[in-house]
Amino acid sequence: MESIYLLFLIIVLAFVFDFINGFHDAANSIATIVSTRVLTPVQAVAWAAFFNVVAYFVSEFAVADTIARTVDSSSISLVVICAGLVAAIIWNLFTWWLGIPSSSSHTLIGGFAGAAIAHAGFDVVNIPKITKTLSFIFLAPMIGMVISYFISLILLHLGKNANPFRLNQYFKRFQLVSSAAFSIGHGGNDAQKVMGIIAAALIVYVNQNGLNTEDIPHWMYVTTKNQRIVDIPIWVVVGCYTAIGLGTLMGGWRIVKTMGTKITKMTPFEGVAAETAGAVTLFATEHFGIPVSTTHTITGSIIGVGLTKRISAVRWGVTINLLWAWILTIPVSAAMGAGLFFLLEMLF
Repeated sequence: MESIYLLFLIIVLAFVFDFINGFHDAANSIATIVSTRVLTPVQAVAWAAFFNVVAYFVSEFAVADTIARTVDSSSISLVVICAGLVAAIIWNLFTWWLGIPSSSSHTLIGGFAGAAIAHAGFDVVNIPKITKTLSFIFLAPMIGMVISYFISLILLHLGKNANPFRLNQYFKRFQLVSSAAFSIGHGGNDAQKVMGIIAAALIVYVNQNGLNTEDIPHWMYVTTKNQRIVDIPIWVVVGCYTAIGLGTLMGGWRIVKTMGTKITKMTPFEGVAAETAGAVTLFATEHFGIPVSTTHTITGSIIGVGLTKRISAVRWGVTINLLWAWILTIPVSAAMGAGLFFLLEMLF
């Protein structure tokens, strides 16, 4: 039988991860609007945090379902989920300290999968879900880059005869809208990942303790239909959106510097193009339940607007370093998750 205290520990760790995700990935939402000086850093994090929480009213649970079904919940234990969360927290804090905008989504999936493999072997992993997620390590930034490139070309064409100063003022206002849209996409995509982990923990607890439907407390009841999650307890949903919003308020300034200044120089016009492209990509992938990285998405979008000026406008050395961090995130997190599983199994 699984301990209720371990379940509570996992819930606390999940909210901690969500909070860290907020300040780790705050750069995704605010880097462009800070670097273009449309908002001050404090104004920007408040703006992004507010719209992270607004995502609660417009999002579904497709991404949460994908995360929850990364591994077979009937073949794992709460120790597996705990180990995966701890691994994800460690990697997120480490990359934040180095100022590397790695993917919180992928470190969560990697830690979760690594711990599950250590517990029950490779058969427990949902290979199609993992494969789809892995493919979007490359597809998400490419999609963001292509969309932002063409948005930039369209906006350049529309504004070619306009007064440059007045046009810049308009784009400063438009960037408030594009930044808000991207923050909604960030909140909807990333908060759902933690919802999926908590939902998986609740399902595992119920299964391992042999609770019948009528015996399941209301606060831990996860509704499924055709093996897909269609509803999650309201306290999980509200808690996840609140945690990511509060985390975003903390800023994450090391990564803001990398995203906002080190990839390419940004203007309000380029900020609008990048954030709009990122938002479109996030809304589309969320609709199809694909847990993409908001970090990868906005990075690709920033590169796209840089390419409209010239290829050399993009600092490719920085970009290549980021790519290596993205590639390493899942295997390193998986290895940590596996190691932590063996350690925690001795403790629990």
